[in-house]
Amino acid sequence: MGGRSANEGYARQAPDLLRRYESVTFATAHRAILHLIPREPCDVVDIGAGTGRDAAALAEMGHRVVAVEPTAEMRSGAMALHPSPRIEWLDDRLPDLALLTARGETYDLVMLTAVWMHLDKKQRRRAMKNVSSLVRKGGMMSLTLRHGPVPAGRRMFEVSAEETVGLAAARGLDVVLQLEAQPSLGQVGVTWTRLVFKREE
Repeated sequence: MGGRSANEGYARQAPDLLRRYESVTFATAHRAILHLIPREPCDVVDIGAGTGRDAAALAEMGHRVVAVEPTAEMRSGAMALHPSPRIEWLDDRLPDLALLTARGETYDLVMLTAVWMHLDKKQRRRAMKNVSSLVRKGGMMSLTLRHGPVPAGRRMFEVSAEETVGLAAARGLDVVLQLEAQPSLGQVGVTWTRLVFKREE
């Protein structure tokens, strides 16, 4: 990715972020979509896996998880916190996901939690092309959009649900859940939009 990195600021703050993210459980963070997550073991990719909290929870459910995290400090901390034979860690990054897309694999569930806001408009268009190609027929993609003040030292953009739904629709993904103004856990003045898309069979 040219210019400033989407994960700028995370390496320096990794120890604090590892503690903070792990203080909220997967079930709490994703309560709104728990009913959509497959119950039978399936293939999942968690893009921007961070501390590994979500990847670990999904692995405990029996799913096979590819956890994609470009920040070495976050990735190493996550691997230490959540060792699991069901999780494969991958050093790759949006918008291109060069290593992941080169595999030619598709997944039942693609997770992008708290990552989309790091991409500018041009990068979001490129990223949607790549992440949509990972969703197999009948599969879903869960994505969150952050709204509110940007923390010091971070690179973030305000992204609308309308733009995101439009980019996904152009790639054959239909929105099946759209929740606006979801409260942020522990961040004053921040709300989230949660979107879930499905590729029809």
